[in-house]
Amino acid sequence: MAKPRNLFTCCSLLMAIMFGFSSSVQLNDPDWYFWFPLYACACIVNLLNWRISAKGYIKHVAQVALCLGVLLFIKVVVEGYVRKIAGLWSLDLAERVVREKTGSLLAIISMVLHLVCLSEPVDVKQRKKRKIVGRGVVAYGMAGLVAFSYGLPFVFFVIQKGEMRF
Repeated sequence: MAKPRNLFTCCSLLMAIMFGFSSSVQLNDPDWYFWFPLYACACIVNLLNWRISAKGYIKHVAQVALCLGVLLFIKVVVEGYVRKIAGLWSLDLAERVVREKTGSLLAIISMVLHLVCLSEPVDVKQRKKRKIVGRGVVAYGMAGLVAFSYGLPFVFFVIQKGEMRF
């Protein structure tokens, strides 16, 4: 079984690839100036957080990405509700609002997991005193996020559209 730190590192790199791809495809959208910074910041945090050398800077970038993700999530949910495009729990990726809602939610969850990981003290004695959430919980949370973020498009575009050949 992989150590939680190795699992977290692998999952962070996979999420960095996902957010890097997401930021690159935003450049042809009419509202790219909202989504490109969110996905680019999330990519940077996921790419560099496993290498905690510039811990302070990464924490600030993660906080900015978290705030931006929350604002954009609220924007998209309100837009979907007002225009009656899709429900809150809809996962129909054919709708732009659902794709944006899902992307902002993935960025929010990823930034929360990274901020929790950054807030943990490295010292074992400090960790025992504060009763901190273990790295395993954060690592498995990130693994679940990777499984969802890579699995949802697969399920929607390959299996649901009937293009899967067995």
